[in-house]
Amino acid sequence: MSFGFLGIQFGFALQNANVSRIFETLGANPDEIPILWIAAPTTGLLVQPIIGYMSDRTWGSLGRRRPYFLVGAILASLALIAMPNSPTLWIAAGLLWLMDASINVSMEPFRALVADMLPAEQRTTGFAVQSFFIGTGAVVASALPYMLTNWFGVSNTAPKGAIPPSVVWSFYLGAAAFLGAVVWTVATTKEYPPEDLAAFEREREAQSGLLHGAKEIWENLFQMPKTMLQLAVVQFFSWFALFSMWIYTTAAVTTRIYGTSDTSSAAYNAGADWVGVCFAVYNGAAAIFAFIIPLIAAKTSRKAVHAIALVAGGVGLASIFVVTSPTMLLVSMLGVGFAWASILSMPYAMLAGALPAQKMGMYMGIFNFFIVIPQITAAGILGFFMKSMFGNQAVYALLLGGVSMGIAAALTMFVQDDN
Repeated sequence: MSFGFLGIQFGFALQNANVSRIFETLGANPDEIPILWIAAPTTGLLVQPIIGYMSDRTWGSLGRRRPYFLVGAILASLALIAMPNSPTLWIAAGLLWLMDASINVSMEPFRALVADMLPAEQRTTGFAVQSFFIGTGAVVASALPYMLTNWFGVSNTAPKGAIPPSVVWSFYLGAAAFLGAVVWTVATTKEYPPEDLAAFEREREAQSGLLHGAKEIWENLFQMPKTMLQLAVVQFFSWFALFSMWIYTTAAVTTRIYGTSDTSSAAYNAGADWVGVCFAVYNGAAAIFAFIIPLIAAKTSRKAVHAIALVAGGVGLASIFVVTSPTMLLVSMLGVGFAWASILSMPYAMLAGALPAQKMGMYMGIFNFFIVIPQITAAGILGFFMKSMFGNQAVYALLLGGVSMGIAAALTMFVQDDN
């Protein structure tokens, strides 16, 4: 049931590793990048609760969650094909909006599917398996431009203002992988119907319509369980750090280690390819840690292992400030990988035990607020920091991200983790 996440992560990883590169190639300045990225979290804020609410009330020949996987995969694959062919910066920003919205349509029901299908004692392992597929998909997707250039001879440079062929073909391959993996899950997974299908149908009829859905989402937002509220604060600082990393690692590495901001130069594109390798390393580490984290959690607790992982991620992210060679960056990424594996599994494992089963999809969607709000916050303030305080030196944004992840680690210890 989790295999489709491998495909989803192809889209997500290609977006994270290459969209800032595409924006810079099309003429964006460092302080403009955060506001261009704001489309991604904004779509998640709007899309995921609605999709969660709708999927809670769906039942048909494809089940409850699978129709949403499939539609999202088709739309995201089309956006992936179009993105590297963007002729202007604003078209690229619009396609990021479409791509991220489509990825969110697929992603949220996958979270709810694991909570639907597994008993409480298997959920930690279930979300860890999702983390494994997320890590595995992201390893390949993040490194695709580097592999195409160094293994298959595809050019990684292009005239000024043009996207290199290695990036273009990476997005094409990612689109095929996204759609193929999600179709596999749709075709091979059987969902359990509601226990009383007649009662489910009556309730669905009584609560139909987006207006009713918006009202119920709003009401439940203020009735969320205590554990969810505590995790929300942890998520805020965790995802602020991740967003800082995703949008500024390319600029930080190319200027600080490769010594250039000229997007048409060989040095810039070699540095941007290396960022893809770094992202592949942290995702590969996450795939491995995904199987270790449940073992540590069984010996300690879920919140203890999550706090340890976030400390490792904060140290790894902040250490980029003192790194002087490309190879040393890979060591920093190991800590980030430990944190990423835990961020993708432990909060959901802790949350699932605190939620009512009949509202699982909606609450998983509402929980996404606390992933996208920090990203919107980062998009709103990092550009100002870059221009007014950091002198457009992107590495300071990564240092700030490391501090933010450390704060998240401290707050994790106050979470009430009950089934």
